[in-house]
Amino acid sequence: MAFRWADFRAAEPQFAQLVEQRFAAYTHHVLGTLRKDGSPRLSGLEATFRFDELWLGMMPRSYKAYDLRRDPRFALFANPGGGTAMGGGDVRIGGRAVEVTDPAVMARFADEADAPQAFHLFRAELSEVVRTSVDGELLVVETWHPGEPLRTVRRGND
Repeated sequence: MAFRWADFRAAEPQFAQLVEQRFAAYTHHVLGTLRKDGSPRLSGLEATFRFDELWLGMMPRSYKAYDLRRDPRFALFANPGGGTAMGGGDVRIGGRAVEVTDPAVMARFADEADAPQAFHLFRAELSEVVRTSVDGELLVVETWHPGEPLRTVRRGND
């Protein structure tokens, strides 16, 4: 079963809100894809949350789009921002990217996102959402997987 952003938000509304806020703090983020030879590729990306979905939009003929067409697995990292405070935590989303080619959906996305006329558009299907933050002397790792409750692990300097 494919878990879309709306499914995640329904399952874990507070956690989803934290993740969305973390992504909203900056425009540009980092997308990890797999090249043809299986090696990783990291690329800049503007990820957006619209119409209850997480969207990955990219320029025509971009290598990251070709990577996702060939192998839809991805990891999306929220921009950590400047300094070492890691405000809002370090957030990562993993899953599969489903290319959207329906002209009506693409037109609706382009109108709302002020996108260029030609672009690749992918809808994210989630396999995990992870937030790592610091609470005093503790490292806090929150992890969500489809069909499972949010799991929180706190680690100290032991």
